[in-house]
Amino acid sequence: MTQTKAGAPKSTARQYAESLGLALILAIVMRSSFVQAYVIPSGSMEPTILVGDHIFVNKVAYGLRIPETIAGVHVPGLSTGKYIFHLAPIHRGDIIVFTAPYDRSMDLIKRVIGVPGDRIQVVDGVVWRNGERIADPHAYLSHDATSRSPFLASDNFPPRDPRHPEAVPAPVVVPPGKLFMMGDNRDDSYDSRFWGFADQNDVEGRASVIYFSWNHDGPGALPLRWNRFGKVLD
Repeated sequence: MTQTKAGAPKSTARQYAESLGLALILAIVMRSSFVQAYVIPSGSMEPTILVGDHIFVNKVAYGLRIPETIAGVHVPGLSTGKYIFHLAPIHRGDIIVFTAPYDRSMDLIKRVIGVPGDRIQVVDGVVWRNGERIADPHAYLSHDATSRSPFLASDNFPPRDPRHPEAVPAPVVVPPGKLFMMGDNRDDSYDSRFWGFADQNDVEGRASVIYFSWNHDGPGALPLRWNRFGKVLD
Protein backbone atom coordinates (compact mmCIF):
# COMPACT_ATOMS: atom_id res chain seq x y z
CA MET A 1 0.00 0.00 0.00
CA THR A 2 1.40 3.36 -0.98
CA GLN A 3 0.75 6.79 0.51
CA THR A 4 0.35 10.00 -1.46
CA LYS A 5 2.98 12.50 -0.49
CA ALA A 6 1.42 15.67 0.90
CA GLY A 7 2.14 18.80 -1.11
CA ALA A 8 4.39 21.44 0.29
CA PRO A 9 2.51 24.19 2.13
CA LYS A 10 1.96 27.39 0.22
CA SER A 11 4.20 30.27 1.11
CA THR A 12 2.65 33.38 2.62
CA ALA A 13 3.62 35.37 -0.45
CA ARG A 14 1.86 32.89 -2.73
CA GLN A 15 -1.29 32.96 -0.59
CA TYR A 16 -1.36 36.76 -0.76
CA ALA A 17 -0.78 36.67 -4.51
CA GLU A 18 -3.63 34.21 -5.03
CA SER A 19 -5.96 36.27 -2.83
CA LEU A 20 -5.10 39.46 -4.70
CA GLY A 21 -5.57 37.69 -8.02
CA LEU A 22 -9.00 36.42 -6.98
CA ALA A 23 -9.99 39.88 -5.75
CA LEU A 24 -8.88 41.38 -9.07
CA ILE A 25 -10.88 38.84 -11.05
CA LEU A 26 -13.98 39.51 -8.93
CA ALA A 27 -13.53 43.27 -9.39
CA ILE A 28 -13.28 42.87 -13.16
CA VAL A 29 -16.37 40.65 -13.28
CA MET A 30 -18.34 43.07 -11.10
CA ARG A 31 -17.29 45.99 -13.28
CA SER A 32 -18.35 44.10 -16.39
CA SER A 33 -21.66 42.93 -14.93
CA PHE A 34 -23.01 45.55 -12.50
CA VAL A 35 -21.79 49.10 -13.08
CA GLN A 36 -19.49 50.72 -15.59
CA ALA A 37 -18.16 54.18 -16.32
CA TYR A 38 -18.34 55.68 -19.81
CA VAL A 39 -16.96 58.85 -21.36
CA ILE A 40 -19.14 60.64 -23.91
CA PRO A 41 -17.24 61.38 -27.15
CA SER A 42 -19.99 62.87 -29.33
CA GLY A 43 -22.81 65.39 -29.17
CA SER A 44 -25.68 63.15 -30.30
CA MET A 45 -27.35 63.36 -26.86
CA GLU A 46 -26.91 67.10 -26.31
CA PRO A 47 -28.04 69.02 -24.40
CA THR A 48 -28.93 66.18 -21.99
CA ILE A 49 -25.43 64.68 -22.15
CA LEU A 50 -22.46 66.72 -23.34
CA VAL A 51 -19.15 65.79 -24.91
CA GLY A 52 -16.76 65.23 -22.02
CA ASP A 53 -19.41 64.03 -19.56
CA HIS A 54 -18.41 60.91 -17.61
CA ILE A 55 -21.38 58.77 -16.69
CA PHE A 56 -22.18 55.69 -14.67
CA VAL A 57 -24.28 53.01 -16.35
CA ASN A 58 -26.38 50.65 -14.24
CA LYS A 59 -25.77 47.30 -15.91
CA VAL A 60 -28.38 45.41 -13.85
CA ALA A 61 -31.23 47.89 -14.37
CA TYR A 62 -32.99 45.45 -16.68
CA GLY A 63 -31.50 42.16 -15.52
CA LEU A 64 -28.28 40.19 -15.38
CA ARG A 65 -26.51 39.97 -18.70
CA ILE A 66 -23.41 37.96 -19.48
CA PRO A 67 -21.08 40.55 -21.00
CA GLU A 68 -19.61 40.02 -24.42
CA THR A 69 -16.17 40.72 -23.01
CA ILE A 70 -14.50 40.52 -19.62
CA ALA A 71 -12.17 43.53 -19.31
CA GLY A 72 -12.21 43.75 -23.08
CA VAL A 73 -11.33 40.08 -23.60
CA HIS A 74 -13.69 37.64 -25.30
CA VAL A 75 -14.07 34.41 -23.33
CA PRO A 76 -15.16 31.50 -25.55
CA GLY A 77 -18.24 29.79 -24.21
CA LEU A 78 -18.89 32.52 -21.64
CA SER A 79 -19.07 35.89 -23.36
CA THR A 80 -22.49 35.62 -24.97
CA GLY A 81 -23.89 39.10 -24.54
CA LYS A 82 -27.25 37.54 -23.58
CA TYR A 83 -29.45 38.07 -20.55
CA ILE A 84 -29.58 35.31 -17.94
CA PHE A 85 -32.75 36.80 -16.50
CA HIS A 86 -34.70 40.07 -16.63
CA LEU A 87 -35.54 42.28 -13.66
CA ALA A 88 -37.44 45.14 -15.27
CA PRO A 89 -38.72 46.10 -18.72
CA ILE A 90 -37.09 48.73 -20.88
CA HIS A 91 -39.30 51.82 -20.91
CA ARG A 92 -39.85 54.52 -23.49
CA GLY A 93 -37.70 57.50 -22.58
CA ASP A 94 -34.91 55.49 -20.92
CA ILE A 95 -31.36 56.50 -21.84
CA ILE A 96 -29.48 53.30 -22.52
CA VAL A 97 -26.05 52.11 -23.63
CA PHE A 98 -26.05 49.31 -26.19
CA THR A 99 -23.86 47.63 -28.77
CA ALA A 100 -24.08 49.26 -32.18
CA PRO A 101 -25.91 46.98 -34.64
CA TYR A 102 -23.57 48.00 -37.44
CA ASP A 103 -20.30 47.67 -35.46
CA ARG A 104 -20.04 45.15 -32.61
CA SER A 105 -16.91 46.87 -31.30
CA MET A 106 -18.77 50.14 -30.65
CA ASP A 107 -21.12 51.23 -27.85
CA LEU A 108 -23.86 53.80 -28.42
CA ILE A 109 -25.92 55.89 -26.03
CA LYS A 110 -29.41 56.95 -27.13
CA ARG A 111 -32.94 57.39 -25.81
CA VAL A 112 -35.63 54.73 -26.24
CA ILE A 113 -38.36 56.11 -28.50
CA GLY A 114 -40.18 52.92 -29.44
CA VAL A 115 -40.61 49.48 -27.84
CA PRO A 116 -41.95 46.35 -29.54
CA GLY A 117 -45.30 46.97 -31.22
CA ASP A 118 -44.98 50.76 -31.34
CA ARG A 119 -45.62 52.52 -34.65
CA ILE A 120 -42.99 55.22 -35.15
CA GLN A 121 -42.98 58.09 -37.61
CA VAL A 122 -41.06 61.38 -37.89
CA VAL A 123 -42.73 64.26 -39.75
CA ASP A 124 -40.76 67.48 -40.24
CA GLY A 125 -38.59 66.63 -37.22
CA VAL A 126 -41.55 65.83 -34.95
CA VAL A 127 -41.81 62.29 -33.57
CA TRP A 128 -45.16 60.51 -33.67
CA ARG A 129 -45.83 57.25 -31.85
CA ASN A 130 -48.96 55.17 -32.33
CA GLY A 131 -50.68 58.02 -34.12
CA GLU A 132 -49.95 60.68 -31.49
CA ARG A 133 -47.28 63.34 -31.26
CA ILE A 134 -45.09 62.38 -28.32
CA ALA A 135 -44.26 64.64 -25.42
CA ASP A 136 -40.60 65.27 -26.21
CA PRO A 137 -39.12 67.64 -23.61
CA HIS A 138 -35.54 66.42 -24.10
CA ALA A 139 -35.42 66.83 -27.89
CA TYR A 140 -33.21 69.54 -29.35
CA LEU A 141 -33.90 70.69 -32.92
CA SER A 142 -31.35 72.96 -34.58
CA HIS A 143 -33.32 73.30 -37.83
CA ASP A 144 -36.78 74.79 -38.22
CA ALA A 145 -39.64 73.12 -40.06
CA THR A 146 -39.22 75.24 -43.20
CA SER A 147 -35.69 73.93 -43.83
CA ARG A 148 -36.55 70.24 -43.64
CA SER A 149 -36.54 67.82 -46.54
CA PRO A 150 -39.25 65.18 -47.07
CA PHE A 151 -36.57 62.91 -48.56
CA LEU A 152 -34.05 62.87 -45.69
CA ALA A 153 -34.46 60.34 -42.87
CA SER A 154 -33.22 62.91 -40.36
CA ASP A 155 -36.22 65.14 -41.16
CA ASN A 156 -38.92 62.71 -42.23
CA PHE A 157 -38.91 59.03 -41.34
CA PRO A 158 -39.60 56.92 -43.24
CA PRO A 159 -38.40 59.24 -46.05
CA ARG A 160 -40.85 59.96 -48.85
CA ASP A 161 -40.48 58.58 -52.34
CA PRO A 162 -39.10 61.33 -54.64
CA ARG A 163 -41.45 60.03 -57.34
CA HIS A 164 -44.46 60.61 -55.06
CA PRO A 165 -43.47 63.38 -52.61
CA GLU A 166 -47.09 64.02 -51.69
CA ALA A 167 -47.51 60.52 -50.20
CA VAL A 168 -46.64 60.21 -46.50
CA PRO A 169 -45.19 56.72 -45.80
CA ALA A 170 -46.76 54.51 -43.19
CA PRO A 171 -45.07 54.37 -39.78
CA VAL A 172 -42.54 51.64 -39.04
CA VAL A 173 -43.56 49.00 -36.50
CA VAL A 174 -40.97 48.03 -33.90
CA PRO A 175 -40.51 44.23 -34.13
CA PRO A 176 -40.47 41.87 -31.11
CA GLY A 177 -37.21 42.06 -29.19
CA LYS A 178 -36.20 45.34 -30.83
CA LEU A 179 -36.04 49.04 -29.91
CA PHE A 180 -36.26 52.27 -31.87
CA MET A 181 -33.54 54.62 -30.64
CA MET A 182 -32.90 58.34 -31.18
CA GLY A 183 -30.43 60.87 -29.87
CA ASP A 184 -31.78 63.94 -28.11
CA ASN A 185 -29.81 66.12 -30.54
CA ARG A 186 -32.23 65.14 -33.30
CA ASP A 187 -30.51 66.95 -36.17
CA ASP A 188 -27.07 65.55 -35.32
CA SER A 189 -27.63 61.95 -34.30
CA TYR A 190 -26.88 58.75 -36.21
CA ASP A 191 -29.65 56.52 -34.87
CA SER A 192 -32.51 54.18 -35.77
CA ARG A 193 -33.62 56.50 -38.55
CA PHE A 194 -30.46 55.45 -40.41
CA TRP A 195 -29.41 51.99 -39.23
CA GLY A 196 -32.67 50.41 -38.09
CA PHE A 197 -33.57 48.81 -34.77
CA ALA A 198 -31.44 47.99 -31.74
CA ASP A 199 -31.65 44.51 -30.24
CA GLN A 200 -32.81 44.28 -26.62
CA ASN A 201 -30.13 41.64 -25.96
CA ASP A 202 -27.52 44.25 -26.89
CA VAL A 203 -28.62 46.65 -24.14
CA GLU A 204 -25.74 46.94 -21.68
CA GLY A 205 -27.53 49.10 -19.13
CA ARG A 206 -29.29 52.35 -18.30
CA ALA A 207 -27.37 55.61 -17.97
CA SER A 208 -27.91 56.81 -14.42
CA VAL A 209 -25.74 59.77 -13.37
CA ILE A 210 -23.00 62.13 -14.52
CA TYR A 211 -20.16 61.83 -12.00
CA PHE A 212 -17.61 64.05 -13.75
CA SER A 213 -17.62 66.50 -16.65
CA TRP A 214 -14.70 67.97 -18.54
CA ASN A 215 -15.14 70.73 -21.10
CA HIS A 216 -12.31 70.15 -23.56
CA ASP A 217 -12.93 73.52 -25.23
CA GLY A 218 -13.48 75.45 -22.02
CA PRO A 219 -11.27 78.27 -20.72
CA GLY A 220 -8.62 77.90 -18.06
CA ALA A 221 -6.28 75.12 -17.04
CA LEU A 222 -9.01 73.11 -15.34
CA PRO A 223 -12.20 73.48 -17.42
CA LEU A 224 -14.54 71.43 -15.29
CA ARG A 225 -18.34 71.70 -15.48
CA TRP A 226 -18.95 71.64 -11.74
CA ASN A 227 -22.70 72.11 -12.16
CA ARG A 228 -22.96 68.75 -13.92
CA PHE A 229 -21.30 66.68 -11.19
CA GLY A 230 -23.91 64.33 -9.73
CA LYS A 231 -26.59 65.15 -12.29
CA VAL A 232 -29.17 62.36 -12.49
CA LEU A 233 -30.07 61.44 -16.05
CA ASP A 234 -33.71 61.14 -17.08
